Amino acid sequence: MSKNLVSFDWAMKKLLRSKANFGILEGFLSELLKQDIKILNLLESESNKDERDSKQNRVDVLVQVQNGEIVLIEVQVNTELDYLQRMLYGTSKIVSEYLNEGEAYKQVKKVYSVNILYFSLGHGKDYVYHGTTKFIGIHHQDELDLTTTQKEIYKKERIHQIYPEYYLIKVNEFNDVAKDTLDEWIYFLKNEEIKDNFHAKGLHEAKDKLSTLKLSDQEKLAYKRFIDDGHYQASMVESNYDKGLVEGEKIGVEKGKAEGEKIGVEKGKAEGKAEGKAEGKIEIAKKMKDAGMSAELIQQVTGIDINNMSNIK
Repeated sequence: MSKNLVSFDWAMKKLLRSKANFGILEGFLSELLKQDIKILNLLESESNKDERDSKQNRVDVLVQVQNGEIVLIEVQVNTELDYLQRMLYGTSKIVSEYLNEGEAYKQVKKVYSVNILYFSLGHGKDYVYHGTTKFIGIHHQDELDLTTTQKEIYKKERIHQIYPEYYLIKVNEFNDVAKDTLDEWIYFLKNEEIKDNFHAKGLHEAKDKLSTLKLSDQEKLAYKRFIDDGHYQASMVESNYDKGLVEGEKIGVEKGKAEGEKIGVEKGKAEGKAEGKAEGKIEIAKKMKDAGMSAELIQQVTGIDINNMSNIK
């Protein structure tokens, strides 16, 4: 078993952007997309413009593959509740930016959004999700398909092949049992290890080129800083979460105490008022009885049950 491998997100930042290492990403994408992928070139993306985001928990690589299609690979470590919208924004931005002015809409690039997530996103049992766009008839529940002419224009067989496709890999949900070659890749993403019997595309090259033993002294120092920054960010997130829990509990207790006191006072006032009102009626009933008024009249005025008149002294 190969241990001592750098994490995939750091590799994306530092090693996989080199054309000499494209074979690693090509292998991963080939196993995920179930087709042979050949990377033509690295495109401009948010995180390859400069080093300003070196401490962020997000990494992305934008590549163009052999058929002109574009693949955006993102790694996200910390929880981001609106990540689904960010996926939509990212693909929409690519679609618009890579359609040249004056080009027909048929030139819109096919985009794959590949998201490697180290946090829990949404609710589901699986650890790999695939999202596509389909049009289903409201009345007949049939799926809208391309005409023969459209198939020739788009060079596609199905409508969903035109639109962006999304892949979500929830790394932490993987149970470490590799049942196929894609699982072998996910095992590596989670454990930074490649077992000797793994044979998925790209993993042999990854085992060779992503070994920490082959890093230069400068790269080893940079990787150590990267790992330390990751621990620091994780601690900050956890600390802020714990702090939020404590402060939330404190606020909840204080609010509950205040509301309890308020309810108690209001209840006490209400009960006191009701008790005083009842005692007042009894006093009036006594005076009416002493004045010789009938029990029926006393009941009509005070509301005291006529059967209880004998209790009034």
